[in-house]
Amino acid sequence: MDTPAALQKPAGRYRWTIVALLFAATAINYIDRQMIGVLKPTLSKEFAWSESDYATIVFWFQVAYAIGYLGFGRVVDRVGARVGYALAIVVWTVSHMAHGLATGLTSFALARFGLGIGESGNFPAGIRAVTDWFPQKERAFAIGLFNAGANVGAIITPLLVPALVLWFDWRVAFYVTGIFGVLWLIAWWTIYRHPAQHARVTPEELAWIRQDPADPAEPIGWGRLLQKRETWAYAIGKFLIDPIWWFFLFWLPGYLFERYDLDLKSFGLPLAAIYLISDGGSIAGGWMSSRLIKAGRTPNFARKATMLFWALCVLPIFFAQSIASVWGAVLVIGLATAAHQAFSANLYTLPSDLFPRAAVGSVIGIGGTVGAIGGMLMAKFTGYILDATHSYQLLFAICASAYLLALLAVHLLTPRLEPVRI
Repeated sequence: MDTPAALQKPAGRYRWTIVALLFAATAINYIDRQMIGVLKPTLSKEFAWSESDYATIVFWFQVAYAIGYLGFGRVVDRVGARVGYALAIVVWTVSHMAHGLATGLTSFALARFGLGIGESGNFPAGIRAVTDWFPQKERAFAIGLFNAGANVGAIITPLLVPALVLWFDWRVAFYVTGIFGVLWLIAWWTIYRHPAQHARVTPEELAWIRQDPADPAEPIGWGRLLQKRETWAYAIGKFLIDPIWWFFLFWLPGYLFERYDLDLKSFGLPLAAIYLISDGGSIAGGWMSSRLIKAGRTPNFARKATMLFWALCVLPIFFAQSIASVWGAVLVIGLATAAHQAFSANLYTLPSDLFPRAAVGSVIGIGGTVGAIGGMLMAKFTGYILDATHSYQLLFAICASAYLLALLAVHLLTPRLEPVRI
């Protein structure tokens, strides 16, 4: 559809303030999520955890994430992004701070379970907000921007948390970082409204947001969505790539700690550098496909060409364990994590490309649940492999191949990437 001349240069940019809020929430989400990985060497020593014990804690987070993702996707479709996001951050902030009270494997697993339930609401609510606030041509870029908050959170965590542990202890670190969620909740509830109800949105900007054809507003049941190949294209893609990101998030700190003989004071900078590189990937991936669409290419070509480019960028991680230099490893692993974020930004955009707004949260929820199931399997597999072999080689090989397989699944199930008829 050609864009009317009046919509070429929209008056008003308040929608980017919403992206900034989503960016901040995602950064907090990842600080809270990644702390267990950064603290793994400290906690494993204090509580005498094996790799399989640690994998069990990660497993229960992902069980909850699978349950919560599906539930929050439905909640967001019914109550909207404002209420759904607020509910999610209340649950995850309380559960995050509860880690400071944990005394062993079971209590950590319970706290992680609560965290998984709450954090599962971040992306269904965030992507629903982007769907409400942005036309199709800008969504991948907007999602890439707010998804970059994951990397900012992952950069802050290895720099801030070791300092809190050295100044105080690991329990205080959970309490202090929990304050971030409280402050964000106040800002969200004060600022966020649907664009049609927001006093700061000009008529011209609202027209820009609404430029795409209208779609059905009535709720669409899971049964109808599960019958669609497009739902499974997204879900299988998530099943294949989400476990890789979980592996990076929860095991990469320990890998750097052990492989390069680092300690709590020295492993923060290499880990932060990896996620700084990732930030560029998140933004570039969304920018690339949005740029191709603005240049006249179809969403089908733009999304898949971008995903193929970044899937190829993951391949060098196959050789990561053989790299002797910690900073050489940082470059190769950083490229892979950047590629994940770029690929993920485009995969996250598919539900809003393919489904009416009333179904976006539910499809995101289904995909997130399937991805979390993949993460559960990967967690247990990783614990078993590391206890049995003490080598990451097989795990890095899985990382290298997952993205090409995901793109193949997406293409076979949605060869033209056309909107679904429901």
